[in-house]
Amino acid sequence: MNKEELFEIIEELEQYKGRATELISVYIPAGQNIYTVVDQLEAEKSTAKNIKSTSTKKNVGNALDKITRQLKEYKKTPENGLAIFCGNISKIEGQDDLRLWAIESITPLKIRMYRCAKEFVLEPLKEILEVSEVFGLLVMDRKEATIGLLEGKRIEFLQKMTSGVPSKVRAGGQSSQRFHRITEGLTKEFYKRIANEMKEIFFNMPKLKGILVGGPIPTKDEFLDGEYLTTNLRQKVMGKIDVGDSSESGLKELVEKSAGLLANHERTQEKKDIENFFQHLGKNPEKTILGEKETRRALQLGAVNILFLSAKLSKALLKELKELADNIGSEIKIVSIDMTEGEQFYNMSGIGAILRFRI
Repeated sequence: MNKEELFEIIEELEQYKGRATELISVYIPAGQNIYTVVDQLEAEKSTAKNIKSTSTKKNVGNALDKITRQLKEYKKTPENGLAIFCGNISKIEGQDDLRLWAIESITPLKIRMYRCAKEFVLEPLKEILEVSEVFGLLVMDRKEATIGLLEGKRIEFLQKMTSGVPSKVRAGGQSSQRFHRITEGLTKEFYKRIANEMKEIFFNMPKLKGILVGGPIPTKDEFLDGEYLTTNLRQKVMGKIDVGDSSESGLKELVEKSAGLLANHERTQEKKDIENFFQHLGKNPEKTILGEKETRRALQLGAVNILFLSAKLSKALLKELKELADNIGSEIKIVSIDMTEGEQFYNMSGIGAILRFRI
């Protein structure tokens, strides 16, 4: 399953409403013993017998039976976790249309949930769609540093470190120069420890798109200018922000102050993608096509390397062309109209491709 398919399932599930609290949502996180969940749901069957409404009792009981049967078909929880939705979705009172959706997550689920409601609980799945890239976070001063991660809209605290650098009030008898040498030495060691911890956390993180560093003006500049970070991580630093708090709450302040920077980063990548298409169209027109008819033909011939689609196209057309592209392993780029290039692309049909070979 890819993000586009997940989006379509979410859209479908959002349409269904229960007559009572009878639509069941179950989230099983990555690593969770699936048989433990089965036992929990078996216990819920006994609780459901106490429901006063006969029809609701029946619908909840049937849904729980169907879910437990489905779970027993798994030998273990899928690698990234599992989300199951089940309920009677018939719009006609008294009729049964019991449906079940079992969705293997495309990224590790971190939530465990059993919920009976009038609607399916879809927020955890929607969060997955938001997390296509993550950003490393560091807030620091000379006393402490906090490392975190921004995943979609969620800030995850990862590590807190303290320096041991003494305050400016020096011990009696120490000369000013000697005290300065001691504090500077401890500060440099602290910077090295921060850099090593960031390397340990971020260096092999495939979704890491950038790093944000926050702190008082001299401290964060000393750290970055001192080249304590590896070249790879230093190149990923996309902004340094004035932040007064170096504790866990400082991570939130850093993200809030970087909102424009983060948005610009996403738009910049999208702009690069569509500019790449226009460059190919101008320099290599024999392997670049524009328009629905030619693109369809190229997809049917298996010739499309990268498919470009405007986000403003109809959902039905987007879905159809994505399926054709998925069938031949093409990369898909969705182009918004929030920028001039995207609007220009839409006005030129909103459909195009860079080809693997000439046709």
